[in-house]
Amino acid sequence: MEIKLAINALSALAQDSRLAIYRLLVQAGPGGMPAGKISEATGIAPSSLSFHLKELDHANLVVSRNESRFVIYSANYATMDDLIKFLTENCCGGNPCVSACTTPCAMPENAPAETSAALPL
Repeated sequence: MEIKLAINALSALAQDSRLAIYRLLVQAGPGGMPAGKISEATGIAPSSLSFHLKELDHANLVVSRNESRFVIYSANYATMDDLIKFLTENCCGGNPCVSACTTPCAMPENAPAETSAALPL
C-alpha cells in the first residue's frame, strides 16, 4: 500500500462516527448492511450518514451495491488487509513475532533499553 493511500484510510477512520460505521460493517461481514440499518444501529441521521459513507468510500474502505431499492454497504476487506500489512510490515524490527500480536514483540538483543520495554495498549 502506498503511503498516500494509508494516510487517506487512516484519516477517514480518525473520526468517531466513521470509525463506528466501519467497525459495524466489519462486524456485519461480506453481506454488509443497508444504509437504513447502519443509521439505526449507529444513531447517525441519514443525511450525516451519507457524508460519512462518502468519506469511507473515498478512502476505499467501503463498497456499495444496489439490491432492489436498497444500497448495501460492506467493508472493503482487501483495503483493510492492505492497511494492516502496511502498519505492521516492519513489526518487531524484522524479527519473528506473534502474528496475532497477543504478546509483546521480541526486540533485538542490541536494541536500546528504552525501546525494548512493552508499550501500553
